[in-house]
Amino acid sequence: MADSTSAPLLPKSQSADQLEPPKHLPVPSLDDTFERYIGDFSWAQFLQAFLVSFAWVFDAQQTFISVFSDAEPSWHCTAQPPASADLCASASDVCQLPKGSWSWDRPADTSIVSEWNLACAGSIIKGLPTSSFFMGCMIGGIVLATLADSSLGRKNMLLVSCLLMSVVGILTIFSPNVWIYSGLRFLCGFGRATIGTCALVLSTELVGKRWRGQVGVIGFFLFTLGFLSLPVIAYLNRDSSWRYLYLWTSVPGLLYCILVRFLVRESPRWLMVKGRKEEAVATLKSIGSINNSSFTLSFSGLMVFEEAETTTDVHLYSVIGILMEKRWALRRLSAVMAVGFGVGMVYYGMPLALGNLPFNLYWNVTFNALSEVPASLIALFFIERLDRKSSVLAFTMTSGVCCIMCVVIGEEWASLKIWLELISFCGTCTAFDVLQIYTIELFPTTVRNSAMAMVRQALVFGGVFSPVIVAMGRGNGYLSYGIFGAVIIICAVFVGCLPETKGERLCDTMEEEENKQMRGRSGSGSSLA
Repeated sequence: MADSTSAPLLPKSQSADQLEPPKHLPVPSLDDTFERYIGDFSWAQFLQAFLVSFAWVFDAQQTFISVFSDAEPSWHCTAQPPASADLCASASDVCQLPKGSWSWDRPADTSIVSEWNLACAGSIIKGLPTSSFFMGCMIGGIVLATLADSSLGRKNMLLVSCLLMSVVGILTIFSPNVWIYSGLRFLCGFGRATIGTCALVLSTELVGKRWRGQVGVIGFFLFTLGFLSLPVIAYLNRDSSWRYLYLWTSVPGLLYCILVRFLVRESPRWLMVKGRKEEAVATLKSIGSINNSSFTLSFSGLMVFEEAETTTDVHLYSVIGILMEKRWALRRLSAVMAVGFGVGMVYYGMPLALGNLPFNLYWNVTFNALSEVPASLIALFFIERLDRKSSVLAFTMTSGVCCIMCVVIGEEWASLKIWLELISFCGTCTAFDVLQIYTIELFPTTVRNSAMAMVRQALVFGGVFSPVIVAMGRGNGYLSYGIFGAVIIICAVFVGCLPETKGERLCDTMEEEENKQMRGRSGSGSSLA
């Protein structure tokens, strides 16, 4: 009897120890749960992703608005003949002419250069507003980088950034001088710093891995739309004050903030990681097509397995510490930021350099904005077929070679130079798009937004130097392109330090990412990258 009575009790005593999941079993991923219970993609998910991604329109407008608001207007001689012929023939710019012998072709308030008499100011003063904007982007990215991962979340961070950028854009209208204007551009960049990061991360976390790349490309298309809208708005207001550019681009941004506040849902993946299971389940039900009794139960089971890893509160800047203490994470972050620096310098610098070329500014900006369309199409239709690593390397190298060729070939090949410039910018845009999707796949949920923000700051840091390089090329319009080409080629070499992520599922914690890499290492004999 002793044996017969103790036999059933032994499994009962062991069952208590077996409640915890075995450590060697893989933890169910949120991607798997999404695809099982709400489908890989739905119209509700598409509408949410589209609304979130629409923030890229206003991001693009504020990023490149200085191409028109800070442009140096055309001028003509007003001195009477024969003195006018001698003066105009000997002078290449207005700084070489006496006062009263020339005049702007359009009203002085069409540009800050003509309104505040900056035509003869140094290149540092002329480039100060644009450099201030990118410096604001950098500092804003550092200060706000981890708020979307820690306390505010993706949605609230997107809302705060858009609201600050739009309000400062309206205040810019009242700038009395270049110093106040530069300060407001700094604040605009500070607010704008996390828009692209939050929009991209939030939209891609709403879908499964099959559509992750395509959904991410929606934002790139909308960024192109915002870029394309600038020459249209600028041309329609070509004889009006530059302040109207800020008015027509900032007021719609405020209206968009209202839509975000009431229509956009928070990332269910972030809610799950923060332990807010009920909100995550409610969000998934609202954007999915299935509503069954096992839905909540299944997510409860998922949380039991992940609770030990995901309920730890991630405070401000602790995410950066996590990235720095993991050797593989630091290696990835350093390499992708180095690549981002080169891509950002060319991406933000080439549109600014269009004013140096002997062609119509409106058409130049339009063609460069249109060159983003094939870049987005390539990312949209081929992102699931392209290896991330080789794609970034190929596009950056193509861009760099075309930039250098613009300097090497002679002036008699002016038309060819324009085509090379467009090909180079298209290659940079494609690398820009793929690099951001690549970054999302390189880091787990707990640090993804912060890692993405730091990479975007590297992109912006490259943009900080762009106005200075463009100013150096004012005498020779294509000189700056040679510097752009050399930098992006050198930075592209760091792609070799990154692992391939094509077809890999997104991990949710650092431990899960390490376990995945350990399994890959044991299978291939490679080291953790």
